[in-house]
Amino acid sequence: MTRRAVLGLLVCQSVSSCTFIPKLNLPNAPVSARYPSGGKTSAASSEIAWRQVFNDARLVRLIDIALANNRDLRVAMLRVEEARAQYRIERSALLPSVSQGTDFSRSHQSGMTSNQWQLNLGTTSYELDLFGRIRSLSAKALEQYFAKTEAQRAAQVTLVAELATQYYTVRQFGELIANTKLTLAAVEESYRLNDSIFKAGGLLELDLRSSEAQVLTAKANLIAYQRQRDQAENGLVLMLGQPLPTNLPAGKSLADAPVKAVSAGVPSELLQGRPDIQEAERTLRAANADIGAARAAFFPTIKLTAQEGTVSTELTSLFSKGTAAWSFAPQITLPIFTGGRNRANLDAAKIRTRIEVANYEKAIQSAFREVADALAAQCAARERISTLQALVAAQQRRYDLASARDQRGVSSYLNVVASQQDLFSAQQNLIGARYDSVAARIKLYQAVGGGWK
Repeated sequence: MTRRAVLGLLVCQSVSSCTFIPKLNLPNAPVSARYPSGGKTSAASSEIAWRQVFNDARLVRLIDIALANNRDLRVAMLRVEEARAQYRIERSALLPSVSQGTDFSRSHQSGMTSNQWQLNLGTTSYELDLFGRIRSLSAKALEQYFAKTEAQRAAQVTLVAELATQYYTVRQFGELIANTKLTLAAVEESYRLNDSIFKAGGLLELDLRSSEAQVLTAKANLIAYQRQRDQAENGLVLMLGQPLPTNLPAGKSLADAPVKAVSAGVPSELLQGRPDIQEAERTLRAANADIGAARAAFFPTIKLTAQEGTVSTELTSLFSKGTAAWSFAPQITLPIFTGGRNRANLDAAKIRTRIEVANYEKAIQSAFREVADALAAQCAARERISTLQALVAAQQRRYDLASARDQRGVSSYLNVVASQQDLFSAQQNLIGARYDSVAARIKLYQAVGGGWK
């Protein structure tokens, strides 16, 4: 009897249930059809695996370590598992809960003692989802699960991009330190030579002190760069989730273009490539499904309880003929007066959906700006590198000429000092421009939604 009732309930629900979830029309992307800088219109590179983008074996090894150990990414993955479990909880309400129980009672009344054994098999408070309330909540939980999945993907994209940027920050300071050490060695040699000439009476003290100032300035710069490199390494270790390994392969210099240039595509491709936009869309769909649940609250709630079993005064006769017992208890609840609660819940659900629409549009706009900024940064970095390379060559020639004139005694040593300072500054700026170029490529790859495979 109970089995037939349960099967009948399932067939009834699958045939007659409906849902009040409104149709969702996603708003048009509130951005231009092209990026301000123009450029190529080929497909975006969001599907390129990050291993194909980073041509640095040392960095690839570090990314592998971070993906396995980073705590933020681990939390994001656990959030996905939590959302999946929550969806299963909501989904389970669509099916009746069948349980089995055995009871024994002993009572004494009017001088007589009696026993009762009972074996029950039944469903408890099963809601017949004719108006789709449970289905709406299940759809909401499913969209929230999808949103958490996209959030985990976004966390991985962010981790890969930030780790790569931090790694090349360390490399940048390493190259600045190396260049500063070369400059320091050169100015120390000049100072020793000038000090000997000064003691012999062949050099003004002003020139000697200018040479000494060069040495002290280079030492101060070296100390500052070493501190910045150490701090950058500390940030890198935090992202790795473990100490920096000692057996890493050699890394590439900034001048070797260790990051592949990717295509930005067109803005409309961001809707499919960016995980944060996908997350915002899933969150919007979850809020829209909540409207269906709020609408269903205006209609009757039908709950059913069915039970079948056996009852006997003796355990040995519990399954004997004539001991069968069953019950069927439907319950219908019709909301007549709720003090406006149902209407307020529906209004709140609609407002939350409008909020998520705004968040979805904002996510698109933010993504558009990040891509546009990365494209502009790439273009500027290329031009700046070209200009600074020419400047370094010019300053190097100027320093060589000033040194030659000083050695022949036809020019003041102050010209050598000025030209050497300008050369050092141009070299440092060139290193910074190369870092900016690499960072812009990383940012563009992240902005188009890549880096999660």
